[in-house]
Amino acid sequence: MVRVSNNLVGILNFVTLLLSIPIIGGGIWLSKQANTECERFLDKPVIALGVFILLVSLAGLVGSCCRITWLLWVYLLVMFLLIVLLFCFTIFAFVVTNKGAGESLSDKGYKEYRLGDYSNWLQKRVNSDKNWNKIRSCLQDSKICQRLLDDGSSTRVEDFYRERLSALQSGCCKPSNDCNFQYVSPTNWTRTSQSSSTNSDCAKWSNDPNALCYSCQSCKAGLLDNIKRDWKRVAVINIIFLVFLIIVYSVGCCAFRNNREDNGWKRYP
Repeated sequence: MVRVSNNLVGILNFVTLLLSIPIIGGGIWLSKQANTECERFLDKPVIALGVFILLVSLAGLVGSCCRITWLLWVYLLVMFLLIVLLFCFTIFAFVVTNKGAGESLSDKGYKEYRLGDYSNWLQKRVNSDKNWNKIRSCLQDSKICQRLLDDGSSTRVEDFYRERLSALQSGCCKPSNDCNFQYVSPTNWTRTSQSSSTNSDCAKWSNDPNALCYSCQSCKAGLLDNIKRDWKRVAVINIIFLVFLIIVYSVGCCAFRNNREDNGWKRYP
């Protein structure tokens, strides 16, 4: 008699096998279409993820449908490790993104970002010169600050202060509010006699479009604010995926038990 759990495992793994094909294709497309290293850095992880899903799905599909007990055991082992790793990563993501938020300013549409407000683990990642040099290169390639000029290089100061800047634009494309620089354009500011030097970012500001505040602590904080939001979204998705994996793992355990029972009947007629 055909067991329902074996069929269900087979169907679920056939669906995930089909899903792995566009993931692998997307990774290959990224490697071919990307113009910079920053755009290309995701291709290998995406291809690796697609191949991993493909292999695990094949193991579950063949193990359940062909009643190969050892292959189904390998499948369940990998699934168990994946559940544990995903659970640990979800907890870790919530912990490291628990701290940090933009500071609202009076009469300003944007917020200010301070690196010290974020978790020490995240701060260490961006304070590493090796890491930040790569990140800064990616930010420059993205032309995130150029968009402020494209949207209006002749923006009046009153209108600019009402702008809803992103965390990266606020941290990387303009000097800190502490500096009291005089506004010329969204990415052009001049020092005055009232300009402050208490904030180390003030000395790092440059009107050079390739420099701006990409070396500032506020730029690093803006990036961490983006990472914080993205990781929280990923953590929520992970919880949903974890529930799905646990259900599949439970059904897989039933299929594994069915295989053992069927093999036992064949061995002892």
